[in-house]
Amino acid sequence: MALMESPTFLRFQLGAQLKRAREEAGVTVEQAAALIEVSPSTLRRIEQGRVGLKGPALNALLDLYRVTDAELRETLLSMARSGKQRGWWAKYGDLPNSYRQYIGLESAASEIHNFETLVVPGLLQTAEYARAIISADASQPTPDGVAQRVAARTERQKLLNDGQLKLVAVIDEAVLHRQIGGPEVMVEQLTTLLEAQKRWNVTIQVIPFREGAYASMVSSFHILGFAEGPGVVYIEGLTGDLYAEGEDVDRCARVFSNLRAAALSPTASTTLIRKLRDKETP
Repeated sequence: MALMESPTFLRFQLGAQLKRAREEAGVTVEQAAALIEVSPSTLRRIEQGRVGLKGPALNALLDLYRVTDAELRETLLSMARSGKQRGWWAKYGDLPNSYRQYIGLESAASEIHNFETLVVPGLLQTAEYARAIISADASQPTPDGVAQRVAARTERQKLLNDGQLKLVAVIDEAVLHRQIGGPEVMVEQLTTLLEAQKRWNVTIQVIPFREGAYASMVSSFHILGFAEGPGVVYIEGLTGDLYAEGEDVDRCARVFSNLRAAALSPTASTTLIRKLRDKETP
């Protein structure tokens, strides 16, 4: 999916550029917020890519930050205009804002490295497995909300089906044993993992129980890589989501490499998944 098709990614990149320009200019959040007549918390949300920004306010900030390069200013203004468009996920009205932002970034990614300790990665979940997880969510979604989130999760998987995205997933063996949705749902889910492993753009590796303690075993994370722009690390939390760039991406990339080294090879992982699937099959 092309970069311009993800307004969320554009807002995220615009916000990062504005934050960098503000800091280089020595301007505080409070000073910048006062100039465009918003609260400091709103300016932080702009810099986090959570909300958009209109042209006059953007120009005022660029003047304050002493950004004089005409080409750069026009690029940022174009990003602001495109960032106000609606992504495909807008048709699912009951999605949490944090989930919308992640989908928007995912839609612009060319590669994702995903480590999971408890559940199958969302891009590889079956509809019934996803339904069981979403129904148990702490936000207590309505039946219609559950249905919308399951539909959105299924539509996200087109990125893999169409070959627009490469996924490298490392999962703890516990993911394969946890009976989410019951035995029949798990058999279908494990079968889906086996089928996904055959794709050129999907790699699944399992860290076996015998590995013992390993790096980041208590924290799942996603590293999103983009054809244009720096990578981003995403960590989902009960009280809020965290996005990080720069050195944090490099640090997580090193951890992910260590996780892959600790995991079984893709071939050995397939053998383990098939063994557990066959054990569950009536």
